[in-house]
Amino acid sequence: MKFILPISLVVATAALMVLGLFIGGQARGTVGIAAGSAVYTPKADNAEQALKNLLADVQRRNWDRALAAVSKSSATDKESFIQEWTGSNGSLRSFSALEGFESRPLHITPDEAQIRVRLHWATPVGPLEDVRDFRLIREGDVWKTVLPKIQVPNVPAQVIPVTYLRWDLVSGGAADEWGSRNVDAPHVRIISMNAVDSAEGAVVMGEIVNEDTVPAFVNVNATLVDSAGSAIDDETSFDKINHVLLPKQVSPYRIDFPNISLKNVKSVRMDEKATLVPASADPVIGVMNQKIESDVQGKSVLHGDLFNQSGQTVNISHVIVSFYDNNAKVIWVADGYEDHALLPQSSEPFAVEIPKSVAPKVQNFHVVVDQYSLGRS
Repeated sequence: MKFILPISLVVATAALMVLGLFIGGQARGTVGIAAGSAVYTPKADNAEQALKNLLADVQRRNWDRALAAVSKSSATDKESFIQEWTGSNGSLRSFSALEGFESRPLHITPDEAQIRVRLHWATPVGPLEDVRDFRLIREGDVWKTVLPKIQVPNVPAQVIPVTYLRWDLVSGGAADEWGSRNVDAPHVRIISMNAVDSAEGAVVMGEIVNEDTVPAFVNVNATLVDSAGSAIDDETSFDKINHVLLPKQVSPYRIDFPNISLKNVKSVRMDEKATLVPASADPVIGVMNQKIESDVQGKSVLHGDLFNQSGQTVNISHVIVSFYDNNAKVIWVADGYEDHALLPQSSEPFAVEIPKSVAPKVQNFHVVVDQYSLGRS
């Protein structure tokens, strides 16, 4: 595990969230139903109803009935189908649940249909959305969903050479005081800061660098101050930052101030915190095939692939991107979590959305990847 605190928070939150979800609750768009409930399922005599039945059974984790709604022409099997919806290898999907969904027909004929669905997931890192297009066909007097072949990574047995740097932290005996050993906190520095208004409120963003020769656990705080010198609000970067920085490494950061406008702000006070931590430069995740393009909804999105160059499984990958204008100024910081695990020597796609007002100004970008791995210290 890269560091203990974040993954402990993930596991604890996941356990509570999953418990709450299975006790019962309501979902947006479609009501989530607890597993085992007696529920009337309408006949799938139209494409939209057929897809709603399938997704409702996925919510209830009624896999046999969900698979019965899948066309026999689909190139999938029960094991792959379940793994696609519940995750595997300790991925973020493994700790998530389908909270709700909204569907919109794209094309319907008497015998075939294409429907776009917005899936709402409840996860330990907050709500996430996924947009998928489903193809359905009429089989007799009912409609069924045609699913493509689900690619399950198959990692062959192999030996991966280990050549990465590693820093261990020796804390001494119980009687030793950390401060008395004259070990200073790592030296980190905020190298840029930009405050802007967004649709949700004020945003303070920029980049921070670890200028030291040892790794640092970093956090950035900001306080908005009014014209009278009083604090309006103070917030932290929370997960909008790569907390563990190796020597000379740079990370974007973003701090959100919901429902606050910069017109009421006179100045911003910044405060960076750094703590010495053990760390290693492995696993190494390569970022490849980066490209800004429009998605199926017409939104500007940075697409790419994450490649795990190590021999260790990365359970949860967190992509953080700083976007720059033509003056090399940070004009936005966005992030996204990959909900599939990164197996050794394998890749997974990622996508990070860019706000509509920011996209035309973007001239360059910088991607960093944070990772959380279970069972390692």
